[in-house]
Amino acid sequence: MRDWKDTLNLPRTDFPMKANLPAAEPATLARWAGMNLYSAIRSRRAGAPKFVLHDGPPYANGQIHIGHALN
Repeated sequence: MRDWKDTLNLPRTDFPMKANLPAAEPATLARWAGMNLYSAIRSRRAGAPKFVLHDGPPYANGQIHIGHALN
């Protein structure tokens, strides 16, 4: 069987093809904890006006449906 990806003009890069988020997330969270990032954000926003995001934007990979309007 022929490998069809060899027939495509795909870019060559050193980046991995998958983000591997389950393995990368703990390292990211540890880095943020080491930077005390949450505290720094809270300190910088002290006294700023508060806002509430009741519902985020619809999913980028799905169609808008009536459930978005109801929210």
